[in-house]
Amino acid sequence: MTSTAYQTSPIPAAAGIGLRFAHHEIVTATRPAVPWFEVHAENYFGHGKLRHILEAVRRDYPLSLHGVGLSLGSADGLDRLHLERLTALARAIEPGLISEHLSWSRAGGQYLADLLPLPMTEEALDLVCRHVQQAQDALGRAILIENPSTYLQLEHSTLPEWVFLRELAARTGCGILCDVNNIFVSASNHGWDPQQYLAGLPGAAIGEFHLAGHAVRTLEDGSLMRIDDHGAHVAPAVWALYEQALERFGPRPTLIEWDTAIPEFDVLLDEAALAAQRLRARERASHARAA
Repeated sequence: MTSTAYQTSPIPAAAGIGLRFAHHEIVTATRPAVPWFEVHAENYFGHGKLRHILEAVRRDYPLSLHGVGLSLGSADGLDRLHLERLTALARAIEPGLISEHLSWSRAGGQYLADLLPLPMTEEALDLVCRHVQQAQDALGRAILIENPSTYLQLEHSTLPEWVFLRELAARTGCGILCDVNNIFVSASNHGWDPQQYLAGLPGAAIGEFHLAGHAVRTLEDGSLMRIDDHGAHVAPAVWALYEQALERFGPRPTLIEWDTAIPEFDVLLDEAALAAQRLRARERASHARAA
């Protein structure tokens, strides 16, 4: 049975913040002026203190559930218990959005502590389509699938990543969580054109943007690798790519993620304010063109 404890709260096309444990107390105590929050769903599968905190936040804010463990690309199939727990949480919390990663993290019944890349092939696409549809059938709604950050390209891949995502959305009706930082990281690591990536995505399917910081490592041969560690301010080049995504697709709910070396909450508020400025600028430009 679906809970009726919360008012309907769609996620607005505004700048939200990823809620982490370090900021639970300040958010519940001060109710900061944040349009919406997103949480990692698996952290709240239980019914103890963390669930109570989530319920308190949900009473005051629209909420998005971002999954990290469904392992949509696993050849083992979906973990039925995991999907049942996600479905139960969604029914209890009534989130505005639910999202997952285009990755796999489960093999032979064992979970691996990472979001591992898939070969971009028709076979993998068919597999992920089946799993996305199974998840959507269980949840009773479309979900968003996030593009990955990657550090190597599998030699068996035959489809560009953006084509894989476009076909996935077309075949299943899912949406796309366009992680702008991930596009920049992967494009930098592989020599892709990030503009070609954006141009290859179906605009109508874009349901959310993610923004985060990344690290840069110098390899032994002197080349650079960018690491999606969510541990820094959004880089200037990522802000520029976000502005281009807004120009192409229009305003969408936009999330600031910060998962390592988590700063004071005010730092996240400042990052969200920078995203909000860009959202407002795009809205003004759109209105000016329509006038």
